[in-house]
Amino acid sequence: MVPTGADAEHAPRPRVEGDREQEILAATLEVLGDVGYDRLTMDAVATRARASKATLYRRWSSKARLVVEALHSTKTPTEVPDTGSLREDLTLLFCGFGPGDGLMDREQVGLFASVITAIARDADFAAAWREHVVPLKQAPSREVWERAVRRGEVRADADLDLLEAALPGIVLHRVFVLGEEPTPELVARVIDQIVLPAATDGH
Repeated sequence: MVPTGADAEHAPRPRVEGDREQEILAATLEVLGDVGYDRLTMDAVATRARASKATLYRRWSSKARLVVEALHSTKTPTEVPDTGSLREDLTLLFCGFGPGDGLMDREQVGLFASVITAIARDADFAAAWREHVVPLKQAPSREVWERAVRRGEVRADADLDLLEAALPGIVLHRVFVLGEEPTPELVARVIDQIVLPAATDGH
């Protein structure tokens, strides 16, 4: 029996979950990649996902929350490398286990470019990004660094917060500011010339 009148107003709304939720998140990433965060709208995502705007708002209270959840859903390494060597672990983590992984993943780098301005301009988005996305993306790198410390490969007083940010920070700077391609050779240069000397006092 379909509820009517006052009963309809209080009837439970269908939840957006499972495959449908993933379809909407995928559509969000597509729109984000096409137009960037500033020009992304709930209407545009609804159209791309073939859903109503009301359906989106039943699940996500704002554009910021929708985009953050979509970014949170993007792939992270299913297996953190553990080769026994910091250099090899970092190479695998940031160059990936195959083409299109790590910093070589043009889609992931492009999505990051799409939200840079939003992080600076939208306080709600920035707070949600730092709470939900950053820890997820940093966790594999932190695990690699902490293992290296336990092995004695990295000096005990090393500032891991600075060191683990150095590699992606330098590579992305060269990609976005200098227009270089993110290549395994670039990653290797940063590891060998900057990261490892700083982590080990040059030894």
